[in-house]
Amino acid sequence: MELRLDTGYRQILRMALPISLAMLVPQINFITNNIFLGRLGERELASAGITGVFYLIFAVLGNGLNNGLQSLIARRAGQNLPKEIGRLFYNGVWVALVIAAIGILVTYLFAPLVLQATIHDTQTADQVIDFLLIRIWGLPFLYLYVMRNALLVGTNQTKFLVWGTLAEALVNIVLDYGFIYGRLGLPQIGFNGAAYASIIAEATGLIVIYAVIRINGIHKSFSFFEQTKIDFSTTKLILVQSAPLIAQYGISIITWEYFYILIEHHGARALAISNTMRNIFGLFGIFCWAFASTTNTMVSNIIGQGRTNEVIPLIKRIVKLSLGISAFTFVVLNVVPEFFLSFYGQGEEFIREAIPVARIVSVALMMMSIGTIWLNAVTGTGHTQVNLIIEFITITIYSIYVYFVLEYWNLPITWGWVSEWVYSISMFAMSFAYMKSGKWQGKKI
Repeated sequence: MELRLDTGYRQILRMALPISLAMLVPQINFITNNIFLGRLGERELASAGITGVFYLIFAVLGNGLNNGLQSLIARRAGQNLPKEIGRLFYNGVWVALVIAAIGILVTYLFAPLVLQATIHDTQTADQVIDFLLIRIWGLPFLYLYVMRNALLVGTNQTKFLVWGTLAEALVNIVLDYGFIYGRLGLPQIGFNGAAYASIIAEATGLIVIYAVIRINGIHKSFSFFEQTKIDFSTTKLILVQSAPLIAQYGISIITWEYFYILIEHHGARALAISNTMRNIFGLFGIFCWAFASTTNTMVSNIIGQGRTNEVIPLIKRIVKLSLGISAFTFVVLNVVPEFFLSFYGQGEEFIREAIPVARIVSVALMMMSIGTIWLNAVTGTGHTQVNLIIEFITITIYSIYVYFVLEYWNLPITWGWVSEWVYSISMFAMSFAYMKSGKWQGKKI
């Protein structure tokens, strides 16, 4: 198995396209949830926005762990040390399970108090809380699943990613339809049916991806079964590398939940529109995030090979590809926004109010296609503390902006979504300046 990467366009696409497909399936999964729930009513579509972002807070903590572990695995791949990859993965799994347990505990202890205090509409608050106390049990399955993603992306085995995500999506769509509406011989659970469907789907995706990896003998290449106990030095390395990223992603999504709570103060219609925007952002943003994940892995791998002079040219190639695809999505979103908004079944007036916000989001996607690449290049260098500093400064600026625009001045939500422009510009400026400074060279992980 060849673990070392080159830096050409073909290698970039060979890694990024399977990641895109693997990310596309869960987004379709999530959008299907919202389409089914939206047909129950505007309140359900609005509540789905808050529940989705709350769960995303804990999901991205797993992504922070995933990206830190992925960077370490890619560095060992560049150094051609397969047994060390196995050691990293084994210990990473235990770290993931502990974080998942903490996430469940925190949700049960604090989520009801926080959400009841911040959501103005009591019916919406009760609906959101009931849903989350079920949905959070999917966290262990999700975290173990992203651990496998870190292994496959970090070792250039991205072609296997699609099988688990495809299984997850199919199960989720079928069970959503069955549990929400009481079809296919399943009980009619309504809004909470989406929570049960998602948990079962995540468990299915995890089982399938484990089976695929075992069938293809990947576990043998990295001596997984030689690991019989926790190595605390390796665990410490994973935590040191991942903790700033976990904090970075956590801060980012907690702030997004804050954004949605401020949106809720503008009414159910505003919240429902913003939920559809998050769906659109997620669907069209997958290519940006796939290229960002590719950047993290390839930068770390190339540095592991001692080819630091090729890092900046590599990042520029990835930016060109990412920006090119985002330009296409920009055109599509501005030419036929009604097509995407009509799926939610909310009527002509809803679509008319949502179109200006969709245009703002289309510009934000273009900006994100550049900013996320440079930020993940910082991750790939191993300087994850710098990632956290960049995120903290960016989020501070973002939070001040959304408070004044949405709460203090009470401007329309179109102005609220301009916050994504503010976020991307700030993130890009600091990441670009750091990478061009060359201060990242010489970091050993």
